Amino acid sequence: MKTYILGFLVCSSAFVTFPACTADTAIRQNVQTVQRESARLNQWFEDTFRQQQQQSPMQLSRAGSKQDYDKLDDFSEQALIQRQMWLDTVTAQMIAEFNPELLDTETRTSYDLWLYQQQMAEQGHKFRHADYIFNQMFSLHASLPQFLINSHRVETEQDMWDYISRLNHLGRAISQLTERAAANVEHGVIYPAFALQAIAEQSKRLLTGQPFNDGDAAPLWQDTLSKITGLQQQALINDVQADALKKAAQKALLQQVAPAYQQLINWSNASIALAPPINSGIWQRPNGKDYYAYQLAFHTSTKMTAEAIHQLGLTEVKRLTAEMDQLKQQLKFTGSLADFFNFIRQDPRFFYPDTDEGRQAYLADSRSYLAKIEQKLPDYFGLLPSAPLEVRRVEAYREQAGAAQHYMAGSPDGSTPGVYYAHLADMAAMPKPEMEAIAYHEGLPGHHLQISIAQQLLHLPTFRRSARSTVYTEGWALYAEFLAKEMGAYQDPYNEFGRLMTEIWRAVRLVVDTGLHEKQWTEQQAVDYFRQYTPINDNAIIAEVQRYLMFPGQATAFKIGMNEILSMRSQAQAHFKDEFDIVKFHDIVLGGAALPLHLLQQRIDSWIAADQRQAD
Repeated sequence: MKTYILGFLVCSSAFVTFPACTADTAIRQNVQTVQRESARLNQWFEDTFRQQQQQSPMQLSRAGSKQDYDKLDDFSEQALIQRQMWLDTVTAQMIAEFNPELLDTETRTSYDLWLYQQQMAEQGHKFRHADYIFNQMFSLHASLPQFLINSHRVETEQDMWDYISRLNHLGRAISQLTERAAANVEHGVIYPAFALQAIAEQSKRLLTGQPFNDGDAAPLWQDTLSKITGLQQQALINDVQADALKKAAQKALLQQVAPAYQQLINWSNASIALAPPINSGIWQRPNGKDYYAYQLAFHTSTKMTAEAIHQLGLTEVKRLTAEMDQLKQQLKFTGSLADFFNFIRQDPRFFYPDTDEGRQAYLADSRSYLAKIEQKLPDYFGLLPSAPLEVRRVEAYREQAGAAQHYMAGSPDGSTPGVYYAHLADMAAMPKPEMEAIAYHEGLPGHHLQISIAQQLLHLPTFRRSARSTVYTEGWALYAEFLAKEMGAYQDPYNEFGRLMTEIWRAVRLVVDTGLHEKQWTEQQAVDYFRQYTPINDNAIIAEVQRYLMFPGQATAFKIGMNEILSMRSQAQAHFKDEFDIVKFHDIVLGGAALPLHLLQQRIDSWIAADQRQAD
């Protein structure tokens, strides 16, 4: 694929203009110039991204490095300012030193992506006081312990001492974040009560149990003991060394971690008095409209307005409602669609028991769906992931009833697997009909396939392999749910209805997110709209709406991304007709790693232009 793309673009006016392309000598000279400049810029990307990684010990660890293994990131505002100043400086250097017209296709894409990321970061930096520092779902107060538990590998005694050092840094990190959250309140960032209550509760769970109080081991202490035991079992440390490690870890937990989390708990509880009586969107803030416009642009990589997104959502909800009604009729259900929704919500056949056995069955069946679809991947993809995938229940300290399943990427070297996490605290919020589609979304051919392939694209600069684009990543995962149907999934018609449930769920998001943040809807209005057009459990609906309140704009990326990928596929099908190759299409979409939509469109346009040149 790489040769195929590069081969036709050396003389393309879209990237490099060479008037003398018909002369062999000129071609050779121009090719040499392109190769030299592209190699020089790619080396600059590696050197500069390495500098950027040095600013984040956690990023180094996720990449498989043990450099600065005893440190956590600096989460102070001053560190944010310094990192942005550095990014602005090196980007200005790139612009001054490299001519984008003298680059091959992939390197020009890398140039454009670096510039785009810097521009979005610069805009976002202006809104750094508008962010919710903590939230009820993915915030650092929960993900930092998760990082230590899942990403800090302990293979030697020194690794364990580094882990203990990071426990000490965890206290500092939580204190920095709490200070920023308190400061942002002065800029109009008022937290809703549900978020504050969840933040406090999750923090309390981390401090519940030994060594903080009686009972079972608290999560970080349990992980500490497990890692030390692992070293003992491998005869890498003796009992005296193990005892010293335990004492040091216990001291860090009691003297650093506990006070910092207690400070966060106290701040959360005290802030509830400031919470609004009726939850609504960020339109209420002084800069709310501008902040929301930025969030939409950041997450969708488009110039779509809130109104345009709202109207798209209404159109998609209408279309999908008609498809759901048609499938309801095929299933011989005689009541209305609303009656069918209640049937899906209430009939016991659509739920696992709310027991440990039921939870294990949910995980086992999810693994089974993924194993079957994995066998069919070679028929649809030339690029395949080598990293392993695991399906796990969310850790108890951060699990929430009704919260959305999610994916956590593994390390590029494969030492840490990708994980599909499911919240299973409330099995009534995890209906069987939609679980198949969600497994494909989070696992294969969704997030795990896409992100793992990106990590394997060694011909691309490291920063591109590590890049994230909400509209691309989530758009691909929703497209993957649709693609799975073409791959032979959803043999049970109720599971096909479940796929439509998950798609209309994302269409409803377009309406609800813009409703909350642009049209001044209340939380209850959003819940009511959700309930009208989906059969999703009430707890899940409430969790979803509360997610949109805390992550403005993020939820709009899924459907917009899916629609754009399908549009690009239709464009390619219209050009290639009977010669359209789904494997090539997928490899071109995935082979550039995560890109904003305009750069992804360029890849598709270039593929089609190459074929047109051959035909001409």
